[in-house]
Amino acid sequence: MRLRRRKDSAQDDQAKQVLKGMSDVAQEKNKKQEESTDTRAPRGKVRRWDQGLEKPRLDYSEFFTEDVGQLPGLTIWQIENFVPVLVEEALHGKFYEADCYIVLKTFLDDSGSLNWEIYYWIGGEATLDKKACSAIHAVNLRNYLGAECRTVREEMGDESEEFLQVFDNDIAYIEGGTASGFYTVEDTHYVTRMYRVYGKKNIKLEPVPLKGASLDPRFVFLLDQGLDIYVWRGAQATLSSTTKARLFAEKINKNERKGKAEITLLMQGQEPPEFWEALGGEPSEIKKHVPDDFWPPQPKLYKVGLGLGYLELPQINYKLSVEHKTRPKVELMPRMRLLQSLLDTRCVYILDCWSDVFIWLGRKSPRLVRAAALKLGQELCGMLHRPRHATVSRSLEGTEAQVFKAKFKNWDDVLTVDYTRNAEAVLQGSGLTGKVKRDTEKKDQMKADLTALFLPRQPPMALAEAEQLMEEWNEDLDGMEGFVLEGKKFTRLPEEEFGHFYTQDCYVFLCRYWVPVEYEEEEKKEKEEEKAGAEGKEGEEAAAEAEEKQPEEDFQCIVYFWQGREASNMGWLTFTFSLQKKFESLFPGKLEVVRMTQQQENPKFLSHFKRKFIIHRGKRKVAQGTLQPSLYQIRTNGSALCTRCIQINTDSSLLNSEFCFILKVPFESEDNQGIVYAWVGRASDPDEAKLAEDILNTMFDTSYSKQVINEGEEPENFFWVGIGAQKPYDDDAEYMKHTRLFRCSNEKGYFAVTEKCSDFCQDDLADDDIMLLDNGQEVYMWVGTQTSQVEIKLSLKACQVYIQHMRAKEHEHPRRLRLVRKGNEQHAFTRCFHAWSTFRKALT
Repeated sequence: MRLRRRKDSAQDDQAKQVLKGMSDVAQEKNKKQEESTDTRAPRGKVRRWDQGLEKPRLDYSEFFTEDVGQLPGLTIWQIENFVPVLVEEALHGKFYEADCYIVLKTFLDDSGSLNWEIYYWIGGEATLDKKACSAIHAVNLRNYLGAECRTVREEMGDESEEFLQVFDNDIAYIEGGTASGFYTVEDTHYVTRMYRVYGKKNIKLEPVPLKGASLDPRFVFLLDQGLDIYVWRGAQATLSSTTKARLFAEKINKNERKGKAEITLLMQGQEPPEFWEALGGEPSEIKKHVPDDFWPPQPKLYKVGLGLGYLELPQINYKLSVEHKTRPKVELMPRMRLLQSLLDTRCVYILDCWSDVFIWLGRKSPRLVRAAALKLGQELCGMLHRPRHATVSRSLEGTEAQVFKAKFKNWDDVLTVDYTRNAEAVLQGSGLTGKVKRDTEKKDQMKADLTALFLPRQPPMALAEAEQLMEEWNEDLDGMEGFVLEGKKFTRLPEEEFGHFYTQDCYVFLCRYWVPVEYEEEEKKEKEEEKAGAEGKEGEEAAAEAEEKQPEEDFQCIVYFWQGREASNMGWLTFTFSLQKKFESLFPGKLEVVRMTQQQENPKFLSHFKRKFIIHRGKRKVAQGTLQPSLYQIRTNGSALCTRCIQINTDSSLLNSEFCFILKVPFESEDNQGIVYAWVGRASDPDEAKLAEDILNTMFDTSYSKQVINEGEEPENFFWVGIGAQKPYDDDAEYMKHTRLFRCSNEKGYFAVTEKCSDFCQDDLADDDIMLLDNGQEVYMWVGTQTSQVEIKLSLKACQVYIQHMRAKEHEHPRRLRLVRKGNEQHAFTRCFHAWSTFRKALT
């Protein structure tokens, strides 16, 4: 028992030590908590429960500026269209009965730090949306400032003493207020107007009296009846004006009538009774009455402002300050146009167009200035002489009418484009219905297809593959006959001249091809005839009969019409009315006609000349007798099939160390007609060097002396004398590994970029489109003379997208953007095209 008592006492001592240690830890923890509480909450204040919550960081910069509440003073906002709009200091203390306001008083407290008082005032006739938004934005303002104060609600006629002291007990109520932010559905009332359309590049609309006598056969008129829009074309009006007027009517329908209006195109003499009813009756005769030198008065732009107790109406001299950097000539002034950048969202403007007065209201403009401008616009028509059909119209920023936009330069040129869509997505139906479909159509009103910019460059075809394809096409060729236009009829072309073409001539080649026989179909026929034993015929006899029945099905004829870039279209007309009729009667149902122009030939057609395709300048018989030196360049574009030998300017600066050239220096001697050189560049392809020698022997007979010379071994006597002195020339053609040509156009109804094949030429530069040329160092944006402003803006964006894409893909070859206008091309641009020359004129 003594041992057990000793053991129990030892266990009790251990338990006491554990309990003492636990109590010490608890006391120390409580002491630390008290110390932390004292530091966080001085003066013994208990910390609020919401102070430990982490508040989300919200962005109120859309409603309030950065410096709001940073200086002592008074700031007031008025609720308009669900958002607070700053009120001018002159209007502080004046409250509209149908509006709500937020009032912020900023002051310094006893410690010298900023403090705030926030009130939101509710008008007696305010709508529910304004009441709710004033309360919401008052809380937003408190959160934005990080203020600890409450937001105080003040109602009209029951304001607190603290609120009245903010304004020194001097507040005033004004009847009225801004409209509710909610939409109100009302039947729209449309005013019938008629406009005369004039102008070439950018059309303009001039309002005219609403009567039949206003019509003129030389112009296009637009009659706007709201949901019925008529485009009337006079007998002598141009098609271009009609098209532009129709486009303008489409914009009115889309932007102002929600697509509900019906547009009708009328020709003079085909007007329906409704048209004449709107004009008050049909006139006895439509006469020319508009003067040839007619030009409407220059629009005048006024800015409405509030002075010290009076209205200010200064005229903006946009002619000199905005339209041109330097002072223009006097005769140019009447034709200058307004710019959209003149309109400030914080101001109100009056645009006086004599027969139309527009009042433009900026979204952030004061309401008092708006009311003054509307009143002033009405008085302006009464004070000054105006025609009876003159009207005063009001335009809010963002909802301007198309007639108002037409007064400004390039207002409608920039369209929203979705650069992520391609052609398939545009043509594919969405399968949506109802409001979702309408919203989708509105969003996708302008599409773009930039897929071609992201595709890899077409790799060049291997020589062996091209030769195999050339051999197969020539195996199928059964025969070829050539014809050339001489005078007004086609004559047969001698076979020794096959492969020689002249830029001012037209050629026709009739090619007959063997068509492979479908043996599988024959075997099926044989089996079917073998099974038909009722006729008592053997399988071999049936097969023999099948062979006898189908000899006429094994050929096809293709007629290739080739037109030189300097030849007129009379050759094509002569062919269609003579040779084509004859060929169609000889080969009914088996004839195909392919029309080609110089350097845009069919690869199958090129293969028949086995890389010896030579293009001379001038006419066939006239050019053969000239005694001037001539220079030819041999070049392959993407494939050996597309090899041509084309005459270029006789200039040594056009030589290149990676190509082969042929120079003919004629003599006046009868025994020796001249000497011909095949010039082989030091970096040229060996196959092309051999080809140059073959072409040299093909082009010229034994009456010419022929020499093959390498670069650096040129004889001074005839080579440099014949080519016209030695000049610096390119020693590489690295650009041939990178050249790509893209076409930018919106002719399909959406903006699209397409790539030309690697065998492109100068005539691929379309005058009414934008072309992008990449040579590995620069991306040239080539602008034609008939390109629209819309295409220029969209093409510039596409060009930037392509440069960024190539910078990520080929960072070792960064591209630079260069702008080129037609007729001002640089050498780095023109050398990418085989045989660059002057642009051809419109063919007749």
